[in-house]
Amino acid sequence: MSDWKWEYNPSEEYLTPGLPVGVVAEVERIATEIAALGRDAEVAGSRPEGKPGGLRNFPIFGGRGFIQFLAVPRHECVYICTIVWNG
Repeated sequence: MSDWKWEYNPSEEYLTPGLPVGVVAEVERIATEIAALGRDAEVAGSRPEGKPGGLRNFPIFGGRGFIQFLAVPRHECVYICTIVWNG
């Protein structure tokens, strides 16, 4: 188990307005699981493929949306940067 945490970046208030409660809950669940990967969070999701680091994409609800996150080993944190929900 990892000691990594996750946070919204820039803030929850900026990223989640207008999203259904269930979508926010799913984003937070996925963020917790990605953070639990620890340093391996650098290769979770997709883009850039086969390379660690960078802004990563992770689909939610079977492709009905996605989150973009940045895993920063120096901070031991996963930052949720974008939430796209197509409903």
